[in-house]
Amino acid sequence: MKTAILLILAYLLGSIPSGIWIGKLFFKKDIREFGSGNSGTTNTFRVLGRTAGFVVFAMDLLKGSLATALPIIFHVDINPLWFGLVAVIGHTLPVFAGFKGGKAVATSAGMLLAFAPLFFFYSLIFFLIVLYITSMVSAASIASAIFVTLSSIILPYIWPTILPTHNWLLTIICFVLTCYIVYRHKENIQRIKAGTENRVSFGLNKKEN
Repeated sequence: MKTAILLILAYLLGSIPSGIWIGKLFFKKDIREFGSGNSGTTNTFRVLGRTAGFVVFAMDLLKGSLATALPIIFHVDINPLWFGLVAVIGHTLPVFAGFKGGKAVATSAGMLLAFAPLFFFYSLIFFLIVLYITSMVSAASIASAIFVTLSSIILPYIWPTILPTHNWLLTIICFVLTCYIVYRHKENIQRIKAGTENRVSFGLNKKEN
């Protein structure tokens, strides 16, 4: 019973539509009606600005981390990754927002932060490098998802300080989430190919203000 309650709690945490709530509460805007129409971090930056974007990113990251930590906090002997995955499902299919959510990147990162902090920061460095080179959040997100999946297999053998042991559940979840992230970014991929993808004001190819 405790496990079921905590899994429901993980889903509800993931379902918190941070971008929508921040937009409506402080800006009187539904960000789904602007920009890309997505309720996630990137569109929040685009529509509501940097401060709101960082707040929403932190909230989405925290959702994944807190949900992943639930079995540890309440002493349930189940792999925390299951709870993190349920939170990601909640983020992408939120009960509080008509089951239309974000692209899973920030909440997935939060799951990784709680489960393997060093692995999270290792992956974050890669994300920032790709973001600096491309100035495209979409490209950095897709590349990082693939990188994390491959690293979850390789790192325990070449750099165990970052990820001491190989965890097949971690690899499988990373692979599934990578497929989902690539799928959710299919329109971004088309724009990248066409050279019309939105760029941020950071990096070698940043947009001009």
